[in-house]
Amino acid sequence: MVVYLSAPLFTQVERRWNRELAGLLEKGIPGARVVLPQDFKVRQRYNDRRSFPELFRSCLRAIDEADVVVAVLDGADCDSGTAFEVGYAYAKGKPVIGVRTDFRKNQDRGLNIMLANACSRYVPDMSFSEDLELLVRDVILKIKHLSAAGAGKEGMTR
Repeated sequence: MVVYLSAPLFTQVERRWNRELAGLLEKGIPGARVVLPQDFKVRQRYNDRRSFPELFRSCLRAIDEADVVVAVLDGADCDSGTAFEVGYAYAKGKPVIGVRTDFRKNQDRGLNIMLANACSRYVPDMSFSEDLELLVRDVILKIKHLSAAGAGKEGMTR
């Protein structure tokens, strides 16, 4: 199984959390490979303006090849790249597991209604617990349920 991890990736804290989340998902799902876009390089460089179009296409290809997208939807408003990737995955019929640890409220279950309804499943785990392993167990259960149901665009459930 290939899991595309869509998440903000601009700070050391975000990048380290993404890597830890990916490692725990791989550990918890036998044979799974988690794709971290933060590791994508073009011409052996990160974040080179001249390579942005190629980097964009690499992300789209990785979503196309993924079995499921796990999207971290934290923040007062979800990261714009993550929002795009969720919409792209939804349009391609890929199941999306939305993860939100942010306790701030928005329109629909803490999210913008477009994001909320593009997620096949939702894992709300407010940041107060700080238990990443429990969050990962919940995400894995949602992935297994989707796999068993053969789900894609079925709307968000808890």
